[in-house]
Amino acid sequence: MKYRGLLGLAVILALLPVLPQPVQIPEYWVTLLNYIGLYALVALGLVLLTGVGGMTSFGQAAFVGIGAYATGYVSTTLGLSPWLGLIAGVVLTGLLALCLGAVTMRLSGHFLPLGTIAWGLALYFLFGNLEFLGKYDGINGIPVLNLLGWHLESGRSIYYLIWAVVVLAVMSLLNLLDSRPGRAIRALKGGTLMAEAFGINTGWLRVVIFVYAAVLAALSGFLYAHLQRSVNPTPFGLDHGIEYLFMAVVGGVSQVWGALLGAALLTLLQDWLQTLLPKLLGESGNFEIIVYGVLLVVLLQYARDGVWSYLSRWLPSAKPTAVEPNAAPLARRTQPPAGHSLLKLEAVRKTFGGLVAVNDVSFEVKAGEIIGLIGPNGAGKSTTFNLVTGVLQATAGAVTFNGERIERLRAREIARRGVGRTFQHVRLLAGMSVLENVALGAHLRGRAGVWRSVLRMNRAEEAQLMAEAARQLERVGLGAHLHEEAGSLALGQQRILEIARALCADPVLLLLDEPAAGLRYLEKQQLARLLTKLKEEGMSVLLVEHDMDFVMNLTDRLVVMEFGTKIAEGLPETVQQDAAVLQAYLGGVEA
Repeated sequence: MKYRGLLGLAVILALLPVLPQPVQIPEYWVTLLNYIGLYALVALGLVLLTGVGGMTSFGQAAFVGIGAYATGYVSTTLGLSPWLGLIAGVVLTGLLALCLGAVTMRLSGHFLPLGTIAWGLALYFLFGNLEFLGKYDGINGIPVLNLLGWHLESGRSIYYLIWAVVVLAVMSLLNLLDSRPGRAIRALKGGTLMAEAFGINTGWLRVVIFVYAAVLAALSGFLYAHLQRSVNPTPFGLDHGIEYLFMAVVGGVSQVWGALLGAALLTLLQDWLQTLLPKLLGESGNFEIIVYGVLLVVLLQYARDGVWSYLSRWLPSAKPTAVEPNAAPLARRTQPPAGHSLLKLEAVRKTFGGLVAVNDVSFEVKAGEIIGLIGPNGAGKSTTFNLVTGVLQATAGAVTFNGERIERLRAREIARRGVGRTFQHVRLLAGMSVLENVALGAHLRGRAGVWRSVLRMNRAEEAQLMAEAARQLERVGLGAHLHEEAGSLALGQQRILEIARALCADPVLLLLDEPAAGLRYLEKQQLARLLTKLKEEGMSVLLVEHDMDFVMNLTDRLVVMEFGTKIAEGLPETVQQDAAVLQAYLGGVEA
């Protein structure tokens, strides 16, 4: 559906300026369409950055300015080809965005948008104070673009170039989001901890999409400069940065097509209000800003997903992601032999200030075992679990996995070594399909990056990843739910889905953090059967639980903790009779 829609848009846009004379649109409307295309390019970058990646930026207008000033300076002062100005603008924007992103994208909460406001203002005043850029007078006399002998000297002639770039930008985003890095980008918004656990470098990925959005803005600036034939700092200030973000929000900040819709709605509304309001009020002024503010408040109250969310209900549903049954299997790890020392904790300690959360805990997990780590609430089980998975770093002691010390490694580095995990509180991307959620677990088993994905050179690998995800879902009994939204599943199914996602990473050791929490009796029995099946297939499991009834007939050995200290270890039947366990864990019940 997505490419049929793109083809339809391209045909309509191509026909508009060349309709027969009685119905041919006037030059004024061609100009409006040109500006809609220019604004849509910037809004598309904001869809990727803000709507999908979850990072709000008010400074995109400054990147538009860099693209415009670069081609203006290269083609006038230096007298070189404007196309060299395009290259200069894209390279300069990319390098600057890389530097700014490396600093700004580390910020979170309200600090991130404040950071984008800061550098947006700095660049704006830089444009107006540099002598070689003409200060506030800007650069005039920018030459006409020459494309294969076609002089784009009018709005109608440059129209096709602008919208060709928009169509290519839409296609690039659709391709990117429907790919291995695209799933990782979608995990940035509220799923950073989960993404890192499957080997995704979320910090670098934030910088990548920041640069991508900046380059789209620079392309808009290049086209703007040659449409206007002059540039000055006025269109690149903070107020325009806010308008770009407003366009994305109005159309649908998480929807690619919403960027085009928002740019069209705001451009047409602004044009209409600038004509109507002075007549109604009897004086001129930027009164449309007041209407924008009211509109935004109403929109955030009643249509937070933007106008596109309403229009999309009337459009055909997109076809679900196809699974290629004949896709070549992904390479698999060699599993260690049964009895091999897989995970070893030696006097591991974790303190938070004066609180000792984990107190010199030691135990071992061997290949082919299911080990239960149990204890009452607050015993330190999940903290110990997080020390093993790299979410936290140990204050003292050693964590060894497969013969290598890992207590100082990041979560994504531990995942790369063959540790898969689930979470105490289910962490899924609720709006993504079950199949895509599981395919996210195979991130480290793919190699296609952003550019290969944009150019659709990743199709063979995508087929492999999706086939592997479908195989793991069949393995855990969720094969009938491939194309359902993950958020629509029952809690028990969601926990099973998390296990399938962890298995998709092809782990050597599977760590499950309270997988039975919140499950009903029959769901616990289903989970126990699944874990027994995985053990029979050679999987090693470390199970963190507080439900002794659940783990008693499931595990090979139990490790019991209380107040951060290991108080018992051994066979389930032995631990069940341990006096310290009965006193601390079972409240002193007599044997």
